[in-house]
Amino acid sequence: MAKNRNTFTPEDRLRTLIEENPNLLGVLSRFGLSFGFGDKKVREACKEDNVDMESFLAVCNFLCDRNYKDYKISLPTLMAYLRKAHTHFLDFLLPSIRRKLIEAINCTDINDVAFLLLKFFDDYVREVYNHMQHENDEVFSYVSHLLSGQVSETFRITEYSLNHVSMTEKLNELKDIFIRHYHVKDNEILTSALFDIIYCGNELNRHCDIENKLFIPEVEKLEKSLKLLALEKEVKEDKIHPSKVLIEVMTEREKEIICCVAKGMANKEIAEALCLSIHTVTTYRRNISAKLQIHSTAGLTIFAILHNLIDINEVNPHL
Repeated sequence: MAKNRNTFTPEDRLRTLIEENPNLLGVLSRFGLSFGFGDKKVREACKEDNVDMESFLAVCNFLCDRNYKDYKISLPTLMAYLRKAHTHFLDFLLPSIRRKLIEAINCTDINDVAFLLLKFFDDYVREVYNHMQHENDEVFSYVSHLLSGQVSETFRITEYSLNHVSMTEKLNELKDIFIRHYHVKDNEILTSALFDIIYCGNELNRHCDIENKLFIPEVEKLEKSLKLLALEKEVKEDKIHPSKVLIEVMTEREKEIICCVAKGMANKEIAEALCLSIHTVTTYRRNISAKLQIHSTAGLTIFAILHNLIDINEVNPHL
């Protein structure tokens, strides 16, 4: 079988990944892979350090703009990776930048503007800290409860994703202020600090992309699967047992309306989609419930799934 050159695979040498993208060094550390791996293949190194290989390869391929979707992501593993990334930013990278900025200021004439710039940076770091602590304490705890089968009715990952950004705007603004307005010559420490600020901004963007493109979709899948399990349980408790006879006596229009209900559409939306009046849709729904003896949206959704009227991925997870 020919190797897919567009994808890092378990049979690639780990050093090959680093040679092609040195930024993956941080990924190794956050997954818990040891340095000194010599010529080990990805499969061998992950097995030796007890690292989930598919999650590791998914992240590496994603960060290198390669095909990552063939690898299954472990949510616990990915959360551990994200937590370590938070530690890297909060305990190492941002404090290191601050130390360099202080030293750079001390190498020049001390003035109020310099200290205002440092305060600007400190305020920014505080925002990043609050953002990442919220993820650590609230979002990751929510997902951990999901993984244990506990569904919350007061929080959904979409609520978190709507306002989730990389938080690089102020960092870029600080960099531009130094470059364009802070007049100083021959300050190598400041130059080094600015390089670190640029690197930090890139890393924050990459980190945000992982959360938006890998983490959040996986959580949404988990939410949907748990919601459907809850719907099935509700149907069983209500003793709703769809039969083959019922599906055979239903009209095509009734089946269409059941599918719309399972997708989470309101009567008005169903009427517009099927070119019917709201009154007609209401009548259809009343007749369907009477015919099937199923009166809840959850029950109609399960009926549609069990009788292959709708694919499970089309079901509204928030029903």
